[in-house]
Amino acid sequence: MSERAVRIIPPTMNMVTHLPKTSTRKRRVAAYARVSTDSEEQLTSYEAQVNYYTNYIQKNPAWEYAGLYADEGISAANTKHRDAFNRMIADALSGKIDM
Repeated sequence: MSERAVRIIPPTMNMVTHLPKTSTRKRRVAAYARVSTDSEEQLTSYEAQVNYYTNYIQKNPAWEYAGLYADEGISAANTKHRDAFNRMIADALSGKIDM
C-alpha cells in the first residue's frame, strides 16, 4: 500500500474580519439599539446599549465604526414602524455595512 500525500491548503479568509487575507480593509460594523417604551428605566437601558456597543465596536482594531441605528419607544412586535432598523437593513443590503 502506498502512502497518500496530504496537501495542506492555507486559509484565504481572515477569521476576524471575514475578508480575504489579502484585503487590508476593515469591516464596517454598525450598532442597533432599541427600547420599547419612553419610561425612565428604559431610557437608561437605551443609553447603556448605545455606550456599550459604540465602545465595543470602536475598540476592535479590525472594525470601522459604521454608525448607530436606534429606535426609541418602539415595540419589537414587527418592523413596520422601526425606521432606524429598516434603514440599517437597507444600508447593509446596499453594502454600506458589513456587520
